[in-house]
Amino acid sequence: MTVVFAGVGADDSNVNAHGPLYPDGRFEYVPIPEKTPDTDEPETFGSWGLRYDDRTGADLTNRLDTYPEDGDARVVRDDAVVDWPLHRDPNFEAMTYGEHREGFGQYVSRLSRLGEGDVVAFYTSLVEEGSERKHRYLVGYFTVETRTVIEPDDPIDMKREKLARHPENAHAKRATDGVPFYDDKRLVLLDGRTPGGLFERDPIRLSEYRDRPDGPGGYYLDPVVAERFAVSEGSDYMTRKPALVSELDGEEFVEVVGRPSER
Repeated sequence: MTVVFAGVGADDSNVNAHGPLYPDGRFEYVPIPEKTPDTDEPETFGSWGLRYDDRTGADLTNRLDTYPEDGDARVVRDDAVVDWPLHRDPNFEAMTYGEHREGFGQYVSRLSRLGEGDVVAFYTSLVEEGSERKHRYLVGYFTVETRTVIEPDDPIDMKREKLARHPENAHAKRATDGVPFYDDKRLVLLDGRTPGGLFERDPIRLSEYRDRPDGPGGYYLDPVVAERFAVSEGSDYMTRKPALVSELDGEEFVEVVGRPSER
């Protein structure tokens, strides 16, 4: 039984913006852009309304970087931002999340260890109103109900069947003929249940900023937070959004954080 913290949402590297954190503790969560316009996801940056004012995701930025991992990054600018689809992952309404990242963050290997009753917790970049410095904040979570892992060497029919188990997942929505967008990568898909969801307000700050004498400063996991959540795996260098593993079990995590509807 364990908890994995996953870094998600808009950041400098993909949306050229961050979700705002208002003085009263309310905040806006903004998903990243989809890597391809060929998706069944109906939400775009122009239709994604912020929760606490009348702006949309497109009002926050005039540039999206889709960063396909095949090296052919597509930059979306100006008026085209409005019509570009979201990679709505996690989908807090449907409580589903998928991941193919590995490398530095160790996402797939850590998430694939989760089972029923464990928790996947989501952190993102937010900027306090009036500040130019972002921080990493815990903004929501869900309790894991089912986990599916799609292997690169799975037969095509098996890949289609596994994706079909998670129809609301962003990776299923952008699949082509039932095959994942990155067909050569391991993909883990998680569907969740309550307790879980996006916090209404009062996200939990996870990071601190440290200057470095030998180069630019960066964002690091606050040692107090690491102790509070019993973090046992994952780099403390949060500028690159690593997957972090907590030794708390699901029930202990919910007790520490509270239910999303209570925040």
